[in-house]
This record gives sequence, structure tokens and C-alpha cells, in this order.
Amino acid sequence: MSVTEPSVTCLCDLVEDLCGVALDQSKLYMIRGRLRPLLEEFGFADYEALAKDAEKSSQMALRDRLVDALTTNETLFFRDKSPFEALKTQIIPSIKEAAGGSRPRLRIWSAACSTGQEPYSIAMTLAEAIGDLANWEISILASDVSPAALARAKKGQYAVHEMDRGVPDALRQRFFTKREEMWEIRPELRRMIRFEPHNLHKLPPSPGPFDVIFCRNVAIYFKRDARAAVFERLSTKLTTDGYLFVGCSESLHDLGAKFKPVRLGQATCYRPNLTVPVS
Repeated sequence: MSVTEPSVTCLCDLVEDLCGVALDQSKLYMIRGRLRPLLEEFGFADYEALAKDAEKSSQMALRDRLVDALTTNETLFFRDKSPFEALKTQIIPSIKEAAGGSRPRLRIWSAACSTGQEPYSIAMTLAEAIGDLANWEISILASDVSPAALARAKKGQYAVHEMDRGVPDALRQRFFTKREEMWEIRPELRRMIRFEPHNLHKLPPSPGPFDVIFCRNVAIYFKRDARAAVFERLSTKLTTDGYLFVGCSESLHDLGAKFKPVRLGQATCYRPNLTVPVS
């Protein structure tokens, strides 16, 4: 297989165009490892041939395979626990109080949900904190650019080692059913979530706006301008008193004053800065 700088550049340009992930020659080892099966399966001579074929309008399935191979779907249940604790102890009580005697409404978007651990963690948090979910109007949207990751998320089935990474035994027994070697999320939680394909570099999905948006550990793979554009689009789908959670190693300080950081217990989230004049 021919590996040249132009062929890798051609492929990296296509991947960035498809899903915003910025790759370069420094990621060549990863590219080789992840794309070798695809090159062999389709008989492409090099990455440039793969990229050019994937660009054809008739090759949507190949483009999906390419995105699946090169996007990182590393995640776990209750990752960086503080946002879920903030949801439980700060956000839910605040929304309930604001509703007065009316039925509280809560709309959450798990953007870049990967294989589903984040939205299911959100659903478990709500079930624990609220109790009788029928007393609330709740909707959870979970989206991802990877068709394979989204298909796994919809199934809601996880191996023992995935469950061991974050799910306490009490929650495992309450919210999952053992199916041979897999643990399956129970239907009452699965019904809380709507899974949809979505590319963060496109217009946000409807409906909205959302009271809470989780967009964590994904924009770190984007170039600065693309990252800024993603959060600008997210801001249009957040309520004026909403909450945006990013990864624990991420910050929006460099994106201007549109968002203001707020501490909720041990978590830092971002809220719309209403003092910024509307342009």
C-alpha cells in the first residue's frame, strides 16, 4: 500500500469535512491501524483512492464506515461524575422550584453521545432524583455522527467490563437486566431517550431549545474556528437560563463572552451571558 503525504492529506481533508475531526501526519499510525481493514476490504491502493471514492455521492455507506473508523468513541458511564451530581442536586431542584405548582419540563441534549453511556447515565440520574417521572415532562435527545456508535447506543446492551466502568451495583440491579453475557438497559429508561444521527458541524436538530446540553470531550478534536462555530450553534439551542456542560479539561474562555462559567457543586458549566448585547 502506498503511503504518501498527498494521499494522507486528501483523506484528512475529507474526514474534517465530514465530521470536523482534525487529523494530520502525526496521526498516521492511528490512521494506518484503523483503516487497514477498510483498504483491504475494498482493495484501495492508498488513502487518496479511498478518499476519492468516498467523496462520490453514491458512497454514503463508505463515508459512514470511514467516520466510524476514525472517530473516537471512548466513553464510560457517569464519566467525570460532577455534571451528573450537579444535574441531580442543583438543576433538577431549580427547575422544579421555577415550575411552581405546574408540571416541570426538562429538555436535555446529549450531543456526541457515542455508544450511549452518557444519555443512559442522564436517564438514571433523573430516575433517582425525581422518583415518579410521570410527574415531569422529560425529553432526552442523544445524537452522534457515527452510525455504528449510534446503533450500539440504541441497543442499550453493554459487556461486563463496560458496566464495571462506572455503574454501581445498586444501579445495575435497578436499571439493567442480565442477558447472557450482556447487561441490557431496561425499557422504561430506553423510552426516555430519542436517538438521532447528527453532525455537530451542521445545523442543530429540532426541536428545542434545551434546558441542558452535554457536549463533552468532542470539540477537543476540532480546529479552533470549527470548535467556535460548534458552540455558537449550540448557543442557539440553549434556553436563556440553560446549562452547557463541556469536558472537564475543556474551557470556553477563548470564545468570548457569550457564555459565562458557573460552579455547580464540584462541576463547572456554562450559561448564556445575558449581559452580552444581541448582535
